[in-house]
Parts: sequence; structure tokens; C-alpha cells
Amino acid sequence: MPELLIDFITSLDGYGAAEGWPGWWGLEGPEYLTWLGEQPERDYTVLFGAKTYRLMSEFAAQGEPGTDVLAGMPKIVFSTTLTEPLSWPNTRLVSTDPVAAVREMKSTGTESMRTLGSLTLCRSLLKAGLVDRFRVVVFPVITGSTGSDRIYDGYPDVALELTASRTFDGRSQLLEYVPRVLDGPPGTS
Repeated sequence: MPELLIDFITSLDGYGAAEGWPGWWGLEGPEYLTWLGEQPERDYTVLFGAKTYRLMSEFAAQGEPGTDVLAGMPKIVFSTTLTEPLSWPNTRLVSTDPVAAVREMKSTGTESMRTLGSLTLCRSLLKAGLVDRFRVVVFPVITGSTGSDRIYDGYPDVALELTASRTFDGRSQLLEYVPRVLDGPPGTS
């Protein structure tokens, strides 16, 4: 069965971006960039919500580093507001319920999937119990004054079983987990 991987980058305080800060908070060192280029999930279909798709396809149109790799990857954007044709190559628009569509892709498909950003989409897929792996790279900054896109707001309670970890460039931490949505605090069910 295909797997679904949620993939985030975050500041230590849980933000996905911060006003005035560059991408990766300016801390994308050579080890991290090499790892990005070698990821085994390169063949996965990338899932986007409309907001993240608009942002990333705009970055691609401007020639932002790293977006060239994404152009060649299969992508699905879930949206009821976007219309075809979509500007980014290898992108399919799905205007039906993302949870039902991903559930169907996992049960009948052969291709594994991963997300990129897309906070609302990730939240709904996790709540539905469809996520097999949850990976986050934590950059060593706190963006309390300028942070935006709080990643975990609105999430259910989730137990995370650590399956892998790594330090990049002596500062950023990769943490990979198997998630399990909880009905209540551990030990109370």
C-alpha cells in the first residue's frame, strides 16, 4: 500500500515562515541541501493545498532554487478555487474532498505521496488517520515576534514514535515519526 508522508520545516517555536526572514531562515547549510537532493521520496507524488501551490508555483516561475526539481515531480493540488490549465508542469487538479481522494489513492493506487507545506491539508489528513510518517526539520531559530503560519494550531492530540533523527550542519534537526492520533491523553482511554 502506498504511504503518505507529511513533511514540514519549522522554527523551534513551530512556525513555518517568518516575516522578513529568508527561506529556511537563512540556515540551509551544505549537509541539508545535499540531503534534500538525495531524498528517496523524490518519486513520491507531492500533495498541495491551493495556497501552498500558488506560492510554490510562483517561486518556480521566478526561478527560486530548488523549485526546478519540483517541476519534474508529479503533483496534485486540492482546490475548489483553482482552474485548469495549471501553470506548473506535471500538476493535476483535484476539486473533490482531499481526505476521500487520498484515502482512495492509498487503497487503490501504487504511488506513495508526500506533502509540502499545506497546513490545512496536512491537518485534515492526519485527523483522518491517513498519515504513515510525519517528518519535520527544525531550524534553530525562535520567531516569536515575526513568525507566521503556526504549523500545529488546530491539530488533534497525536502520539509520535521516533523512527529516525539526524543533525544537519551542526544546527538543524530532522525528526521522523510514526503518528498516532489520540482520543485523549495517553493512559486515559
